[in-house]
Amino acid sequence: MSISMPMLKPSIAVVSAGAMGSAVAKRLVTAGCTVYTNLDGRSDAAHARAQDAGMTNVPLETLVAESKWILSIVPPREAFAFAEKIRAAVVEKSLERSTSIGTGARGEESDPSWVFVDCNAVNPEAVKRIGGLFRGTSVRFIDAGIVGGPPRPGYDPTFYACSEGEGVLEEFAALSQYGLRVSLLKGPGTGIGDASSLKLCESMMKKGSIGLFMTMMLTAHRSSPATADALMKELSISQPGLMDRLIVTVPEGIPKAHRFVYEMEGLGEFVGGGEADMFKGFARVFERVGRSLSGDKADIETLMRGVEKARELRETPTSK
Repeated sequence: MSISMPMLKPSIAVVSAGAMGSAVAKRLVTAGCTVYTNLDGRSDAAHARAQDAGMTNVPLETLVAESKWILSIVPPREAFAFAEKIRAAVVEKSLERSTSIGTGARGEESDPSWVFVDCNAVNPEAVKRIGGLFRGTSVRFIDAGIVGGPPRPGYDPTFYACSEGEGVLEEFAALSQYGLRVSLLKGPGTGIGDASSLKLCESMMKKGSIGLFMTMMLTAHRSSPATADALMKELSISQPGLMDRLIVTVPEGIPKAHRFVYEMEGLGEFVGGGEADMFKGFARVFERVGRSLSGDKADIETLMRGVEKARELRETPTSK
């Protein structure tokens, strides 16, 4: 008579504990997974989010030793540097583990490999460079693009994923039993860079529209406050759906503007040609908003005044 052993739930690393990372971690922890993170150099807010999510803060070396899956969800500018740190830690740990056999704390039977999942909003060439860091190591690499906002009750974003091998993709898809929504990009011509391409194309609409809204509002106000108010009134009549989106996304985009700068620049590189200028322009708008947020707040006040005017008009519809 054989006795079946209970399957150990995976130990997963999620770095860092931003809004997305902490929410993904919380979903995994709720499903019974152990989620490690490293908060070196992170803010008090990040520490608080990690604690709320049930993440375990450990040194990077411990994170690598205890985790098979390493999900990189960091500010895009940090994506390559973080991957370099993981590669260095993996190389060192591989040497230590070269003669070890059996099941360790990670719960993986005699499998010394790791899987590094880059979930960042970087352009395809950048993600290929990140993946290239792990060639010749014990790390398999997945390019994943998270489309949607942070997980919350009743809602899950989608992890679109691709890799050079379908085996590791199927393993990643199995994490869906722990609360992740995974959609695999497979088939002729697919490979590393495709998930990042999909993510960036989706960002053209989502974050590009925020850049367009901010540009429109700041330019109208530059003419005069009356022009800005008249613009909101016109939108409430002719483009009510767009104005509803403005009301939600502009306030959400203001504190993230400094992060959007790098993403828009990446979009420009991705698109190329003259079309890239549009996204470079949005990068400058986000840069301006970020400076205002940390400076005199004048542009922030202009944007929020426009949002409040839009809310007022939506609550009390007017005719031309």
